[in-house]
Amino acid sequence: MCLVKFLLSGFVLAHAIFLSHPVVCNDDEDNLLQGINSYKKSQSLQDLAKNDKASCLADEIARKIEDQPCTATYGANTLPGIGLQSSSYRDVLSKCKIHPNHTADGIILPACVPKLVPTLVLTNYTHTTYQKYLNNSRFTGAGVGSKDDWMVVVLMTSTPEGSLAGGAAAWLGGLSILWMCLLLGLLMTH
Repeated sequence: MCLVKFLLSGFVLAHAIFLSHPVVCNDDEDNLLQGINSYKKSQSLQDLAKNDKASCLADEIARKIEDQPCTATYGANTLPGIGLQSSSYRDVLSKCKIHPNHTADGIILPACVPKLVPTLVLTNYTHTTYQKYLNNSRFTGAGVGSKDDWMVVVLMTSTPEGSLAGGAAAWLGGLSILWMCLLLGLLMTH
């Protein structure tokens, strides 16, 4: 009986450690994406779907630039303190399991707004040069991240170059198709 309890406890503990995913809720980020989608609807455009990899990338970039001053203005794909070719940026991609070849069509939109006042943050995306990216229907998904006074929106496309896919995921997908064909072949021969 003691062994059963021990095994059951170990099973529950393993599930708690390895299978649980903490729920992170950031109202500012969710509200911004909702505001952007309301703006897009007013322009008769499709909503941007929330994307986990884009959110990871936006969160990590926001963490990297949080100490940068708000005094200068930055444009699309201009990251204060990090270059898109830097090892710091490659580390962020790696942490989010994104292959660099799958980022070419995506875009990173950083904005610095003191105290992240919601109406000002939304205005920074809908009434500035960033507006042209929101109006572009090729962008289908988004992720939003924030840290201190920085808000980062990452837009992605449904093309391979903008999908933010990981190299390993594509390889594993191909491997699973290979295994399926092998299994089907074995079944058909018997």
